[in-house]
Amino acid sequence: MLRRLAASSVAFGLALASTTRVETARRPRYGGTLRVEIGAKVSSLDPAVAAANSEEAAAKAQLAALTYDHRNPDKTFAGAGAFRISAWEAGKSVTLAANDDYRSGRPFVDSIEIQMGRSARDRLLDLELNKTDLAEISPEQGRHAGERGVRISTSQPDELLALVFVSGRPAAEDERVREAIARAIDRAAIVNFILQKTGEPAGGILPQWSSGTAFLFSAAPDISRAKELSSQITRSPRLLLGYDFGDPLEHSVAERIVVNAREAGITVTSDSIQRSAAPHPDAALERWRMESQHPRESLANFIEALRAEGVDGGEACEMLPAPATPEQIYGCERGIVSSYRVVPLVWLPQIYGLSARVRDWKAPAPGEAWPLGDVWLDGEAP
Repeated sequence: MLRRLAASSVAFGLALASTTRVETARRPRYGGTLRVEIGAKVSSLDPAVAAANSEEAAAKAQLAALTYDHRNPDKTFAGAGAFRISAWEAGKSVTLAANDDYRSGRPFVDSIEIQMGRSARDRLLDLELNKTDLAEISPEQGRHAGERGVRISTSQPDELLALVFVSGRPAAEDERVREAIARAIDRAAIVNFILQKTGEPAGGILPQWSSGTAFLFSAAPDISRAKELSSQITRSPRLLLGYDFGDPLEHSVAERIVVNAREAGITVTSDSIQRSAAPHPDAALERWRMESQHPRESLANFIEALRAEGVDGGEACEMLPAPATPEQIYGCERGIVSSYRVVPLVWLPQIYGLSARVRDWKAPAPGEAWPLGDVWLDGEAP
């Protein structure tokens, strides 16, 4: 299916055609192989097989949205994507071929080669050396990548990094401990120094662009109040803070929280964890990506994920109607945050690096798939 040029571009060209020669945008072309690199390792495309972590789950969902196949017994299509799987190596790579009969029009590219399990460093290096066309970039590397000449595409902040206190852990049952740590955390320092000014400090459960009420939640540290709360605790506990052993960003943020908590008079140690391994932490860093642009749906998904982790919270949202007013959305968020079981830290965008030949890419919004059916390649790969 042919893609039309934007109306504004056409009008601009017609207006100047009689006076001067105008270089118009090139028309989309068919053909070529789009090279993609991701950090996740997808072990199975079977929906019945659970993903090992949130990173794999997100990648698996993207692949499912891109592909279709004749997998049903009656030979009907399963899947809604514009590509079919032509080669598959679990955890390593997958090759997708264009579906000529796709109902919304054949994709522009002939195929997509996706390399899985590529480290953040290798993805960035391959972008610089023009060995790949599209790759995910860690938020803390976004600014650095742009300064090194990588073409960057950034989404709205749609992934929440939060500190979650584990229900049932004695060291975290005193609300004064949780509140003291929450008030001691310097979110601005996390954004400015660790994230290199990529992302936004988070005080609530939803970002400002989605709810419109994020500004009502303070994200500034209050070390005086944190020390006051700490002084009220007769025997301050030692808390173990866990983070994903394979996530450098979580490691850096955990170390920052340890320092901030110490300033408030509370001892926190951090250690990388695996879900099935001991010791069990008293608190952990968690990342949740929004699954919808709509605040009510995002809150519902967040609460569901919270309960799946065995964390109490969301009681204030039990009767949240559909549709919900901004006041009701705010009340739900306030109920979660005020328990200090969940401490929002920062909102992260999704950052992508693109080669010079990629055209018509648009960073997907929450709930949207990568728009690879609309992408076309201007020129051949080196």
